[in-house]
Amino acid sequence: MERLDIAPGFIRLKLRVPPVSIGFRTAKTAVGVSISVLISQLLQLQYFSSAGILTLLCIQKSRKQSIKAAVSRFFACFIGMFFASAVFWVLGYLPYSFLVLLLLFIPLCVRLRIQEGIASSSVIVMHVYMHKKPELSFFVNEFFVITIGLSVALVINAYMPSIDKQLNQCKAEVDRLFRTILQEIADYLKDGNTQWDGKELLQLSDALKKSKTLALLDAENSILFKSDTYFDYFEKKKQQYDILDRMLPYVSRITVQMEQGERIGEFLLLLSAHLSSEDHKKRLYEELRKIREYHKLLPMPQTRTEFENRASLFVVANELELYIKSI
Repeated sequence: MERLDIAPGFIRLKLRVPPVSIGFRTAKTAVGVSISVLISQLLQLQYFSSAGILTLLCIQKSRKQSIKAAVSRFFACFIGMFFASAVFWVLGYLPYSFLVLLLLFIPLCVRLRIQEGIASSSVIVMHVYMHKKPELSFFVNEFFVITIGLSVALVINAYMPSIDKQLNQCKAEVDRLFRTILQEIADYLKDGNTQWDGKELLQLSDALKKSKTLALLDAENSILFKSDTYFDYFEKKKQQYDILDRMLPYVSRITVQMEQGERIGEFLLLLSAHLSSEDHKKRLYEELRKIREYHKLLPMPQTRTEFENRASLFVVANELELYIKSI
């Protein structure tokens, strides 16, 4: 979208106004606030607009966060309401009373671990200050304002769009990068190919961070419905990434092509073909065991270079054994 500003005798300027996008969470917040205010107003509650503020503050990224926020705000609002009533009753409904109130109330919320509700409870505290009468009808009114505001937020936030498609895409990308890395290491051990720049290792680190964030969000949205399948999967992949990260320096120390290295290279190709298949776990163990048994039958190294290369291959085999255990 373009807007033209024209001034006589001056150059015409073009200002490009970026399009405004409305996210799903923003839409839910707008709907939730409207519903809270509507219900409170229909019930003719005093300070009905505050129900919308409470809803606004409780719309979170996940169901778990929303429930936690609602619980914290519920207790903080009620404690703040009665605490403020007592303080104002003793000290008077005067501005300096807030000094004493907040100096006592904020540490109390922190101690009770409901500090998330301090901002929300401040809205209710202001109602107490403006009403100036600690009477039953006022407390009932505030109860409905708080309950409506928080309940609408929980109901609205109960619906979360599925992110399974994104998570499956992340799984495919992580597996692709693992497969590429294993194949590149295999090429180096078998043929001495040194053209790989290692960029996939950095990409894998970034992909795992992104995947873990999404998996944690999925777990928090699924607390009542299913297990942390994706989160557990990417945690396992992070362990495997750490193993590869430890293994690569030893691979780089192997300076000559050896039959032992070629055998481990062939094993890496086999591993890349069965990255996450538990059905092939026993076969992988058996193949690696055969390679290690073969290494034990070889004569002792004759040179320092041969000794160092075989020592590095021994460490690589140890790390690969840990990798198989993590599948």
